[in-house]
Amino acid sequence: MAMIVLGVCGGIGAYKAVEVARGLQKRGHEVAAIMTRSARRFVGPVTFEAITRRRVITDQFAEGTNSDIEHISLATNAALLLVAPATANVIGKFAHGIADDFLTSLYLATRAPVLMAPAMNTNMLEHEAVRANMAVLRARGIRFVEPGEGYLACGWIGKGRLAEPEDVVEMADAMLRPSGALAGKLVVVTAGPTYEDIDDVRYIGNRSSGKMGYALAVEASRRGARVVLVSGPSSLAAPQNVELIRVRSAAEMHAAVMAHARSADLTIMAAAVADYTPRRRAGGKLEKSDEPMSLDLVRTPDILAGLGQARASGDPQVLIGFAAESGDPAVRAREKLVRKRADMIVANDITRDDAGFDADTNEVTLVTADGDELVPVASKAQIAGIILDRAETLLSRVATR
Repeated sequence: MAMIVLGVCGGIGAYKAVEVARGLQKRGHEVAAIMTRSARRFVGPVTFEAITRRRVITDQFAEGTNSDIEHISLATNAALLLVAPATANVIGKFAHGIADDFLTSLYLATRAPVLMAPAMNTNMLEHEAVRANMAVLRARGIRFVEPGEGYLACGWIGKGRLAEPEDVVEMADAMLRPSGALAGKLVVVTAGPTYEDIDDVRYIGNRSSGKMGYALAVEASRRGARVVLVSGPSSLAAPQNVELIRVRSAAEMHAAVMAHARSADLTIMAAAVADYTPRRRAGGKLEKSDEPMSLDLVRTPDILAGLGQARASGDPQVLIGFAAESGDPAVRAREKLVRKRADMIVANDITRDDAGFDADTNEVTLVTADGDELVPVASKAQIAGIILDRAETLLSRVATR
């Protein structure tokens, strides 16, 4: 049914990768195996060749390997890159873009979704460096099969053993068969701040990091949607399987959103778009003086309101906005829901340390015509999942109108 590239890394769990390959084949998938040098210390390539009936790739520079730039060819044809077992070493390489063998080079070249099944010593799994690397990869859209608990090869008892092969196969298969209301839909998400230039050096901006919008884009893609992410300036890495459009100003974001949202099934305005921009941008750098300086600011286009007004009566599109407020955000959000003709407003209090701009967690209130729903503090990835659960409900409703 699909081409799955199975990356096998060095660890005692490598023998389970043989069962993973067989399980994927039983579900109708074609499997191409890549073995790192360390993996070959635990399992021989001939084992995977016998099962997959394909040549196992073990060396990026083997004779004939580069005749068709094989890592690019395989990267293009892959429907999923599955790494099992995934060692701390390869997780770190993926996180930092190190491409020193065939598997790591293929990861950078492919746009297929990626699933990793970690396996390592308990202390290694809990080490801050490994946890940070996994967090980086999760933010890019990579998914993980949680390792199991029990006896480890080192003699310890704890978490870190490779998940059971059937669990790895089930998760891989599920990623290739997305279901739900978002499967096959076009979702447009905005994220981050906008920068309104005063001159060639200075600008008006805000503290939005883009983390909430990026988390929404990653989750929507995981659910099978085609995602267009319109992002203001952000240091976050581009998510896997998402069309990323980078913009700087509110005007640029307005143009990009309007160009794609007309055909979208769901639009989520998570960006912190500047409300005002300088009427004129000065050329070069404005020289400072001892005199006060005034800026003539004008309103920027209200993208959310424009999308609400553009929707025709009975239009099946779902529109979600955000309200970043100080104090109780729900009051303003209810007014915004009606005034901007949105289906849901996600409201949060930006004065809290554990929510709002640049935090890894958030607490939000989901405001719809049905009422308010408080979502307690959770990671932004978890919040994204809850928001999209509600978005799928809204999509199902409009589909039956």
